[in-house]
Amino acid sequence: MKFGFRLLIQRTVLGFTKSPNPNQNRNLHISASRILGLRCAINQTHKPCQNWGRFRSFPVTYYSYNKPNYVADYSTTLESRVNEKNFESIYVQGGGDLGKTVGEELRLKGIVGSEKIESCEEGVGRVETVAEKEAWRLLREAVVTYCGSPVGTLAANDPGDKMPLNYDQVFIRDFVPSALAFLLKGEGEIVRNFLLHTLQLQSWEKTVDCYSPGQGLMPASFKIRTVPLDDTKVEEVLDPDFGESAIGRVAPVDSGLWWIIMLRAYTKITGDFAMQERVDVQTGIKLILNLCLSDGFDMFPSLLVTDGSCMIDRRMGIHGHPLEIQSLFYSALRCAREMLAFDEGSKNLVRTINNRLSALSFHIREYYWIDMKKINEIYRYKTEEYSTEATNKFNIYPEQIPHWLMDWIPEGGGYMIGNLQPAHMDFRFFTLGNVWSIVSSLSTPKQSNSMLNLIESKWDDLVGHMPLKIVYPALELEEWRIITGSDPKNTPWSYHNGGSWPTLLWQFTLACIKMGRTELARKAVEVAETRLHADHWPEYYDTRSGRFIGKQSRLYQTWTIAGFLTSKMLLENPEKASLLFWEEDYDLLEICVCGLSKTGRKLCRRGAAKSQILV
Repeated sequence: MKFGFRLLIQRTVLGFTKSPNPNQNRNLHISASRILGLRCAINQTHKPCQNWGRFRSFPVTYYSYNKPNYVADYSTTLESRVNEKNFESIYVQGGGDLGKTVGEELRLKGIVGSEKIESCEEGVGRVETVAEKEAWRLLREAVVTYCGSPVGTLAANDPGDKMPLNYDQVFIRDFVPSALAFLLKGEGEIVRNFLLHTLQLQSWEKTVDCYSPGQGLMPASFKIRTVPLDDTKVEEVLDPDFGESAIGRVAPVDSGLWWIIMLRAYTKITGDFAMQERVDVQTGIKLILNLCLSDGFDMFPSLLVTDGSCMIDRRMGIHGHPLEIQSLFYSALRCAREMLAFDEGSKNLVRTINNRLSALSFHIREYYWIDMKKINEIYRYKTEEYSTEATNKFNIYPEQIPHWLMDWIPEGGGYMIGNLQPAHMDFRFFTLGNVWSIVSSLSTPKQSNSMLNLIESKWDDLVGHMPLKIVYPALELEEWRIITGSDPKNTPWSYHNGGSWPTLLWQFTLACIKMGRTELARKAVEVAETRLHADHWPEYYDTRSGRFIGKQSRLYQTWTIAGFLTSKMLLENPEKASLLFWEEDYDLLEICVCGLSKTGRKLCRRGAAKSQILV
């Protein structure tokens, strides 16, 4: 463990935990190899403890573990728990074959009448497919408990994997589709626990040690370790990874952004607004924002990051301002603006968020967007332009336009490029960044429809036999050797270099629902359902069309399973999808921070941006 964390320390007394004295100083600095102080002591001769201390210096919150609904005994105890008054709600929640079985049992026992059974049967929903039933079973088997309560899901839970590496950990990024699946199922406890426990792992102390995480950083993942105390007691410890154990030792930029997005989803779906109003949660949000909004040497409103800091966690030439980070950054800012308590302490922060949102949306829409018209403009660019009125602001050389792009992009389609830096445009199509731009309304409605038009037009390239390509096209030959460093895992059309990732299905589904193009999402889900079940839910697929299971792909990958389930539930309940995406914020178009008229510089082209919104 590194210096600079504010930790929760609990004393063990006779197998139970005792919270620290609230009057004592909690700013404890502890040095140990890899033991983090979020702990739970368990007496092996007693039941696991049901209390877990304090949230830093905030009010005590206790949790007790109750048997989840999905493992409740519906056979022997149902008669005592159900009467005619509440039967209908339980019947509907059970649904499918389970509901019919329970209903028949109750009718035979005389608990409810036949009329009630018939009225309930009329409201029974669609019966789950074999793939869905197996997916739910696998998702629940991947649940990890801490101190008796569910706190997340393993990245992968393949019983045949003898070398799980870090796939036996709980990742913030990977847990997002699992969280949505549980929330849409009406099971919010695991998501609440996850949010609060990962908040405890957040780095809160500012340090000068370059090997320590910055203040506000969220870990990429955590693992629950069991530490023996004596012959009768053991202690559960949450052990986070901030990137110091990852490939390349890169800190996760997207973890904090996903955490904020997940918090909003939890609040919207459960209605538990008290969660976001907690002092510790508000502080956690502000720390993430301060880390992302801190001043630097960059001139762009986009977020500057290194390679490997997001879902593509290996060297793939995405250092700089990758679209994936910008779309998540934009979403997290909009989430935070909704959830921050508006008081004197946050007034300046909200103003900063609004200014950054305005500048970021204009920057991405104006300079990342590519279609036939824009390509023709770049093709005719003049270079070495020195003035504030330059057309080619980033000194892009027309020779950068790849040959594949000119014949690939359709007339009625377009997309956001993967990256933009001085004298460099990454013309590859990155699915997550583009799809999430639609979900967050970072792109205009016209651009969003054009993106889906492109995916539909290039279905064989981007979907093929398994949705969806993480990036298109793959890096090959000398370009692969230079950009990836000859990475043997990122060979052409494999893993992050053009592999197909089923977990992207739920984000694509959400984007399609938002734009009224559900037929595309249904088509993609149908393509995935049969193969995922038969192939044991792989992490990714290889080859240009996604025909083969990835050469190093883990089976029973949890976010593959959860992404499929979330997609199915979103399609069945599109009204729930509206809680997870954002509509256009027209007020942002009135805020202009891109020009300084007093110095003679021209204001940015807000008129062009507004005209696109109205189309």
